[in-house]
Amino acid sequence: MFIKPRFRIVPDGTRIQFMKGRFMGLIVSAILSTASVVLFFHPGLNLGIDFSGGIVMEVRTPGAADFGKIRAALEDVHVPPQGVQRFGAGSDVLIRLGTQSSEKATQTEINEVRASLEKHVPGVVILRADAVGASVSAQLFRHGLMALGVSLLMILVYIWFRFEWQFAVGAVVTLILDVTKAIGFLAITRIDFDLVMVAAILTILGYSTNDKVVVYDRVRENLRKYKTMPLRELIDLSINETLNRTLGTSMTVFLASLPLALFGGSSISGFAWVMLFGIVVGTSSSIFIAAPILLLLGEHRLRRESAPVAAATPRQIPPVTPPEPSPPRAEEPKPPPAPPPAPRPRGTTSRRGKAATRR
Repeated sequence: MFIKPRFRIVPDGTRIQFMKGRFMGLIVSAILSTASVVLFFHPGLNLGIDFSGGIVMEVRTPGAADFGKIRAALEDVHVPPQGVQRFGAGSDVLIRLGTQSSEKATQTEINEVRASLEKHVPGVVILRADAVGASVSAQLFRHGLMALGVSLLMILVYIWFRFEWQFAVGAVVTLILDVTKAIGFLAITRIDFDLVMVAAILTILGYSTNDKVVVYDRVRENLRKYKTMPLRELIDLSINETLNRTLGTSMTVFLASLPLALFGGSSISGFAWVMLFGIVVGTSSSIFIAAPILLLLGEHRLRRESAPVAAATPRQIPPVTPPEPSPPRAEEPKPPPAPPPAPRPRGTTSRRGKAATRR
């Protein structure tokens, strides 16, 4: 026996007409995606060490970090001041160094920075030191973009086989718009774009695809259930029927990611912030982007709406002339009845009687 939940985000029987704002949703999404593409080229993404190459050192000072002393220590090894930033706790510092020509030169620079820090900031601890060459970083960047492209292609193939082509095109176009908005978010916030961010974007793609498949699956079910309902009303009905599930799942993932963004530290907070942004964008795009695109592509293909039947003008039917009656046939004269046999005269005997008499 099923128990009815006490709390529902959206009351049962809600009939919000989402398709009334379909053009506004598409226009706003196009503007945001265009602005994100512009931000991708200028000022561009803040490439992390995975894609830009170089050396990253995480150090921890005994007390609160004194950036004046740290910058003075790095001036001895010619590290620019913009290569120093705070992350996590007040005593944690992230130091960026340039790319070196060889592994030996990289190790030499790390040792020089360590010695200079220990001289100017006694008690400093080097937590980690990572180095990535220029060729390796370029290869990682290509592979990251290739992973995004292949994932979009696989999503297109999956939805194409599961639904009609209108569903597949609508989902892939919406996912591309979601990815461009996430890139714009990274360009504005200046979060390091590295392999962790590629994983975050792939996670957003998977989450957003699942959300769109749920809505599309309900649309397909209602196409079979309501055969005469116009497609616009049917899509509104499908979104309202799945609204509780969509908002409930999104709020659960959002609340789970929020503590990671606030208290996860520099190693995980960037991933969590991108996830929070992707959850909001993916949920809204399932309603205001994917559904309107499906309506535009499938309005005259998925559901041919019944047009009013015009009154038919009566055709001029030529009068049918009755066939002329055929003249009555002349009755053939009947043969006269045969005359009755003549009565045999008395006293006459037949031949058989004569023969009998002779015997």
